[in-house]
Amino acid sequence: MDGPIRVMIVDDSSFMRKSIERMLTADDIKVVGTARDGVDALEKIKLLKPDLLTLDIEMPKMDGLTCLKRIMAECPMPVLMVSSLTHEGAKATLDALALGALDFIPKDKKLDGTDGDAQSFRNDLLEKVRKLAHSPKFRTYGHSQPSTAGIPIRPAKALPVAPPAYVAPAKIGASSLPTHPRAELIVLGCSTGGPKALQDFLPYLPKNLPVPMLIVQHMPSSFTKPFADRLNGICQLEVKEASNGDIPQPGHIYIAPGGIHMHVRSQLGHCVIELNPEPSSTLHRPSVDILFQSTFDSFNSQLMAIILTGMGADGAQGMKKLKSKGAYTLAEAESSCVVYGMPKAAFELGCVDVVAPIQEMAGLLKHHFQL
Repeated sequence: MDGPIRVMIVDDSSFMRKSIERMLTADDIKVVGTARDGVDALEKIKLLKPDLLTLDIEMPKMDGLTCLKRIMAECPMPVLMVSSLTHEGAKATLDALALGALDFIPKDKKLDGTDGDAQSFRNDLLEKVRKLAHSPKFRTYGHSQPSTAGIPIRPAKALPVAPPAYVAPAKIGASSLPTHPRAELIVLGCSTGGPKALQDFLPYLPKNLPVPMLIVQHMPSSFTKPFADRLNGICQLEVKEASNGDIPQPGHIYIAPGGIHMHVRSQLGHCVIELNPEPSSTLHRPSVDILFQSTFDSFNSQLMAIILTGMGADGAQGMKKLKSKGAYTLAEAESSCVVYGMPKAAFELGCVDVVAPIQEMAGLLKHHFQL
């Protein structure tokens, strides 16, 4: 992308439009226009051709979800939702992510001053705009995400003697894939782009998956229960927001609640989920690294660890430790990531066995468990 990132702001509140525009003042970002509703936005998008859109949900004339559907059909581009943290706001935001929005930013903060809330919002906004504008999902204005058909699944690191083998998606069972003892537990971490990735992956897992899956998705506390309920409605497996003391069962998926870490501990021979706010010093809560570390400390059976799309490096160090213990490790390929941050960090640590686009993850698990 040459020149500054061109952003358009869509919000029915003049205060929010001005606040977001002020916060996006940066050398590498240029606000090229604003719109007060979806109708106004659709007219201006084709004229201004922004690289990224910030989009409110509740607006007159045409709401954000209706506008988003039109954008994805007519002129696909990176969209960052500006969302309320209410229950209804969470539901609408999850709808937006399913429709193609790449991420969201909560607006339930005081943005009329220079206090910590305003600065936190600005830092988050700038990071998301910079990352999402360069997402592999949307290379240029007016072009939808590239197809991953034919993208190879491959071992992530060269073997000591031979270079990585490339395996076509249709040949998931090829002998060039690494072999591991059957896992007894799956742990998975994701962030930006994760809700859509999980919806593109988990529904294809069969209900007879013989092990539990624990998932950390960076998400506010008001979002994780509606998100788990949504997944439960489209998956063959049982999906729930994890509760303290849950004993993970085969064929069940447990989503870490927002705002608290999910640990695994051993109790009377069972694997038990423990929810704990500590450590409070982590960048994210829940943290993928904390979940992975807890399984390293408490779980003595074979593990499968997966890292999907997300900003930053959460999970990479934890995956490296699990790999040293013999875990089977998978990471999402850059081609299907919204943000190739977390998988890249793990890849660069040399602790990933297989890299694959999200569309092939279910096939890899079926192959591993011979389903």
